This record gives sequence, C-alpha cells and structure tokens, in this order.
Amino acid sequence: MAPPAPLLAVRGSEGLYMVNGPPGFTESTAFQRDSGKNCKAVAFSKDGSLFAWCNGEKVNVVNVTGAELLRSFDLPRAVYLEFSPKSSVLATWQAYTTAKDGTAGTPNLQLHDVKTGKCLKSFIQKKMQNWCPCWSDDESICARNVNNEVHFFENNNFNTIANKLHLQKVNDFVLSPGAQPTKVAVYVPGSKGAPSFVRLYQYPNFGGPQSALANKSFFKADKVTMLWNKKATAVLVIASTEVDKTGASYYGEQTLHYIATNGESAVVQLPKNGPIYDVVWNPNSVEFCAVYGFMPAKATVFNLKCDPVFDFGTGPRNAAYYSPHGHILVLAGFGNLRGQMEVWDVKNYKLISKPVASDSTYFAWCPDGEHIVTATCAPRLRVSNGYKIWHYTGSVLHSYEVPANEEMWQVCWQPFPDGAFPARAVKYQAVPSELPSAEPKPAQAYRPPALRNKPTTASKLHEDEPPQNMKPQLGSSDKPLSKTALKNQRKHEAKKAAKQEAKADAKQESAQPPAAQSAPRSTVPAITSGDPEVDKKIKNLKKKLKAIEQLKEQAAAGKQLEKNQLEKIQKETALLQELEDLELGL
Repeated sequence: MAPPAPLLAVRGSEGLYMVNGPPGFTESTAFQRDSGKNCKAVAFSKDGSLFAWCNGEKVNVVNVTGAELLRSFDLPRAVYLEFSPKSSVLATWQAYTTAKDGTAGTPNLQLHDVKTGKCLKSFIQKKMQNWCPCWSDDESICARNVNNEVHFFENNNFNTIANKLHLQKVNDFVLSPGAQPTKVAVYVPGSKGAPSFVRLYQYPNFGGPQSALANKSFFKADKVTMLWNKKATAVLVIASTEVDKTGASYYGEQTLHYIATNGESAVVQLPKNGPIYDVVWNPNSVEFCAVYGFMPAKATVFNLKCDPVFDFGTGPRNAAYYSPHGHILVLAGFGNLRGQMEVWDVKNYKLISKPVASDSTYFAWCPDGEHIVTATCAPRLRVSNGYKIWHYTGSVLHSYEVPANEEMWQVCWQPFPDGAFPARAVKYQAVPSELPSAEPKPAQAYRPPALRNKPTTASKLHEDEPPQNMKPQLGSSDKPLSKTALKNQRKHEAKKAAKQEAKADAKQESAQPPAAQSAPRSTVPAITSGDPEVDKKIKNLKKKLKAIEQLKEQAAAGKQLEKNQLEKIQKETALLQELEDLELGL
C-alpha cells in the first residue's frame, strides 16, 4: 500500500494550517486550522505521526492521521518544541527569567511524557543555543551539556545521571545516529596557545584520551559544526574563526576536517580559497559535497578518502541539498544570491534542470524524494511571502502567495520513516504543470545612451569553470594519483609541450623564404652563453615580452583587459632591463 502524500505545515499571521502534498495541494481537513496570530512554534514527531504547536495560550499535541487532540500543556510562553526520536517525550523551552529580587528563576526547559502528560523533569537552561537534549535513535540514552560536562540519562529516567563525560570546557557535542553502540563527538575549544580538538567516544567508555576512538586537533577555531554520516562511521568538522586575520574574507576563515571512528583523520583539501558555505553528507554515507570558495563558488563531491570524485565547476551557489534517497543533488544560491538551483543526477553526474526560485529563504526536500518546497518567509523578507512546490525537473506544481498585509513565518514537511517511499528512476524531461514556467526574463545590462546603437562587446568579471569528473578513467590505474605524482605528471606534460613548440618554431624558421630572412633581426645569428640556465632565462623573458606585446595589441583593439593582464604590461620595463643585463653578460 502506497503511503499517503506528506502534509505541509504552514505558520503565519493567517494562522496555522496544513496543506495536502502532491498531487492534491488542498488544505487538509484532517487538521483543524488554528486561526490565532500568536502561533510561536511547531514541531512534527520524527515519524510524522504527531504534531505539536504553541498558540500563545497552550502547547497542543495532536495525532496527525486521526486529527485527535492527545495532550494540552499550559505553557503559553513556549517558543521551541521538540519530540524525542520515538515520540515518547516532548521537550519545550521558554526564555529564562529571574525573579525581581535577583533569586534564581524557575526552570524553563521541561520534558513531558506524551502518553501520560506528566512532567518528567524540569531544568534551568539559560542559553537558547543547543537548548534541546539529544537522544539516541532508540531513546536508550539522552544527553545534555551542563557546565563543561556532558550528562547522560538512560531510558528517559531524568532523576538519575547514569554517566558523565568530563573534559575541560566542553563546548559542544553530537550523538551519532542509528543503532547501538552510540558514539559521541565532543568539541573542546583551544586556550592559552593550546589547539582546539574534537574527540570521538563510544558510550560509555569515557576514560581519558586513550579511550577515544579518534582525536583531531586544530588551530583557528572559534566555533565548529560537527556532522555525522547516517551510518555513524565518520564526522565532518567545519572549524570557523570569527575574523580572518589575513583580511581576505569578511566571513572569517573556515577549514574542513574529516574524522572516522576507526581513528583516521584528515584535512579536506579544497582547491579554491574562500569561505565554506555548506557541507552535506550523501544519505549513502560514502560521499559528501562541499560548497566553498569566493564567488562564483565551487562545489565538489568527495569520497571517504577525501579525494574529489566530481567537481561541479563554479557558479552562484551557497547551499547543497541531497534528496532523501541520495540520488539527486540540488546546488542553490539563496540569501544574497538570486535563487538559481542546479538539479543533478548523482549517479551519472548529469544536469537535470536549472530552475530559479527568486527571494527564497527556505528550501526542503519532500520525503518522497520527488518534490521540493521553496519559501519566502518573514522576518528574513517581509514582502512577497509565500511558498512554491516544485518537481525536481524544474516544473512549479503549486504556488501560494500570502495577501499583501499578511506574513508567513514557517513551512515544514511532515516527516516519514526511512523506506516509506521507494526510490524512483531519475527523469530528465520536465513533468507537465498547469502553472506557467517560473523562469524570470533575463535582465538586460544597463547601457549608456551613447553605446546603445553600437555592437556589444562580451566581457565577464569571472570565467566560469566547467564541471569535471575527477574519478580515474577506465584503463588507468584504479588508485588516484598522489599529489607528488600529479605534480611530476604536469611537469612531464609541460616539457613535452615545450619540445613540440620548439620543433614547430624550428620548422617555421626553415620554411621562411630568403627574402624574409633578409630582415635585419633575422641576419643576427642566435647568441648562446654556453650556460643553459642563462639561455633558459633569456628564452622565458622573450616569451613574456611577446605575450605583453599581444596584450598591448588587444588593448589597442578595444578589448577590456583584466587586472592581472594590466599588471603584466606594467612589468614590461623591468623585463626589458633584465633581458638587457643577461645579454650584456654574454
């Protein structure tokens, strides 16, 4: 039996309601619309069976399929909600406040049993960041970061701390997904010249550095993001500094590290300098995609050896999203970019479509792996709020824009368990849609009146790099070449090309007629110093001067030169002086 279409929850000033997913796109009658304008938070359970929301008066929990109200909690100030993985516990958080006399305030993090409605435990959690406790997928372990320690509770018994992981100044931790045994990645920031480090432990073995599964230390880290793969065999760590001391980037400086549970670790070498915008694991857990580098940004897929598998070239992008089945990858440029999306078939690395979702602030794959939602939400953007549901082939199947005086704050898909939707073959032809194409008309560049009737000269700020398959080709060795081998190979190819060029020059000179050879420069025999190094320098200088002459000719013809080309022309006098000195030394 096919699973039902996923629902899309929509929260805004029009209230809270749900929309049936493809192919219906009608408002769901299973969920009664909450028309209040104070809905602060919503959350689906991990399997999508339960839904909770706070309407400014109470936190309500309903069964999504039966539209039955299960629980109601008197928590009008709750601003964050989260279900445990098996939906047995609902965690709520509200802003922490102290009493007027300065005494400690009431606990603001509460854990409720969904079946009985009983409050299992209340904690004081002052910071909003990482407010929610972390559970293992089977809920056998729950963990919280408390005063530089990670406290572990077992089987949702929050009255007894079953275990502690104590490291000096633990800043962050992440539990691994999947089945037991549960692993823990912890981050400790550096201080007083000591490096920062991330360690991987297997619960409950926390007996010092020797008991760690893996350890990776690094400098230049004010904060980190740790990403487990689905099979819990490796972690990617994005280390960031707030300020780039070289002044190269406004966004600070980022590095990407790979740590495996078998003890292996590496720095992922990114070919282009600049910020790391996004890193995401493929759900198959054997590849990951990084989007990085100064704009236009590069995007590259790496394997578990941190070797590049496929390079998507450069483009206006700052985010990557794998489909739930891992067979499609979307590269997108949202935020301060124009919203261009590139949809790629991951198996064959073929481009499927290039739709544009202008002004989007949110993107999410539908659990069926076929559809996408993009949305423009407040407060990020307060105009043109609304959402669109797309098929990955680029067709807009449904679009909704809120009225001019209203706002939309959030949209989210109803989750489904893994395997609920089978993976389908990738399509390349756009599916039919009743809505018109969403592709905007290309904007024309401004031209001053004096140039409007003259032919345009094509000029680009950047030359886009094309996509490139980095896998070793059939017939070559299975193992990719090491850096040294690649360097030697390039040297060999450069020497070979230079020899062929020299042969071609020699043939050209011998083919010249005697009349041409009577020119004053050709009558002078070639002078050699007897020192091959000096001869080589002279040859290189002449080659550079020849290139400068060509650039000057291009500039005279009206071509706009780039900054590095203008710098070459400025070096002409120094090169001529150097050449003269070498020739006089002969």
